[in-house]
Amino acid sequence: MHIKINDLMQQSGVKFGTSGARGLAVEMTDSVCYTYAKGFFQYLEECGQLKNNGEEVAIAGDLRPSTARIMAAVGKAASDMGYTPVNCGFIPSPAVALYGLTRGCPAIMVTGSHIPADRNGIKFNKCSGEILKFDEEQIREQMVEVDESIFGDEPFELPEENIDARIDYVNRYLRAFPHDCLQGKKIGIYQHSAVGRDVLIEIFSGLGADVTPLGFSDTFVPVDTEAIRPEDCVLAKQWSEENGFDVILSTDGDSDRPLISDEHGNWLRGDVAGILAAKYLGADSVSTPVSCNTALEKCGWFKDIRRTKIGSPFVVASMIEATYAGNKGVVGYEANGGFLTNSDFPVFGKELRALPTRDAVLPVLSIILLSIKERKPISALLADLPQRFTASDRIQDFPTEESAKILEQFVEVSAIEAAFGEVFGKVESIDRTDGLRVTFESSEVLHMRPSGNAPEFRCYNEADSEKRVQEMQRVSMEVLLKLKG
Repeated sequence: MHIKINDLMQQSGVKFGTSGARGLAVEMTDSVCYTYAKGFFQYLEECGQLKNNGEEVAIAGDLRPSTARIMAAVGKAASDMGYTPVNCGFIPSPAVALYGLTRGCPAIMVTGSHIPADRNGIKFNKCSGEILKFDEEQIREQMVEVDESIFGDEPFELPEENIDARIDYVNRYLRAFPHDCLQGKKIGIYQHSAVGRDVLIEIFSGLGADVTPLGFSDTFVPVDTEAIRPEDCVLAKQWSEENGFDVILSTDGDSDRPLISDEHGNWLRGDVAGILAAKYLGADSVSTPVSCNTALEKCGWFKDIRRTKIGSPFVVASMIEATYAGNKGVVGYEANGGFLTNSDFPVFGKELRALPTRDAVLPVLSIILLSIKERKPISALLADLPQRFTASDRIQDFPTEESAKILEQFVEVSAIEAAFGEVFGKVESIDRTDGLRVTFESSEVLHMRPSGNAPEFRCYNEADSEKRVQEMQRVSMEVLLKLKG
């Protein structure tokens, strides 16, 4: 049987999102995942990044129930095409990406990131890094031959686990930073079901911190660092009060997006964390999506700021352009806290190599070290920033087509002001780079867009006070839910 990936997307319900294929786990059958993987490998052959000479293909996954099966189907596709699948086990997304980058081989992460356990995904990294939107378009055009007879009752199996990717990722930090650089810091690590929960403990205790594991879960918990669950806010404050932590750390399911709290157990917004991490590293160029906090521009710390569409492929593309333009300290971050580097950075007399994919360790480590360097608690670092507050929420289980219908209702400024003007005032400007971002004359911001990774409609707000932005968020969601019907 021959099938084009584009047609498979329509037939299976498994579609490309922001950085890979996503869908319900029951729709991500062995056949579907095998076909997607073959299409990816065929594209790499066309690009000259694979030559069918037994090259390695690194495969890893998160801890959701369907992951191991999907990893095996991807490994079977690699093996059938003449490549050598390397089972990197259950490790963070940036760990398998690092393995691929340092060895010049493709790296595939099976993960649904923050979305519920009944869904999953496949994130593709070329030998040279993340797939970009151009790559996705070319993969979708691949015509793949699949022998359906191979999908019998016997499950596919991966080779024995290779722990090199995990070791390399841990050593990335333990070798660049002094073993006592976090001495005296009391750190809580909220483990839940994050695939990097043990890696975090190993890294931060290896750098001298007093680490306490918290909240381990045997069942998958869909922690979204961009829409933090109320119960996780309560837990962090409770843990902080009971234990006197300097900071609490966590990540999403595949451990490429961080959560970091101040000393009071208040979680930082990911786009604020990105600003502080970039400051610590001494970045001169910052790429970040249009939805992120405008304190980035207002702080005046960076000479080159580039705004992108939402999604790591757009941030990566922007960082590449920034490097070509001659910038030497190039970083990027997203509202979810994922932090990317496209330059090598000097740290403590050593060199931290570039890792142009979302990472959760570097931003939280940088913020803690900035706190030590400036002799301030994390809450004081936040107070030093221009006071712009952001909030976000989402309508879940809401198809992209329905989200588009909502946005179509706001083509005219008059329609926006009719829906929101009573509370937000007059519209000053509109940005349609990604969804609809409205800046009002008050300088307050409303941004609405469909998620690129899940059937969700996201809403972001920005204002000069925490109280005001929460009020804006409440009003925005009331309007949107009314429009949803």
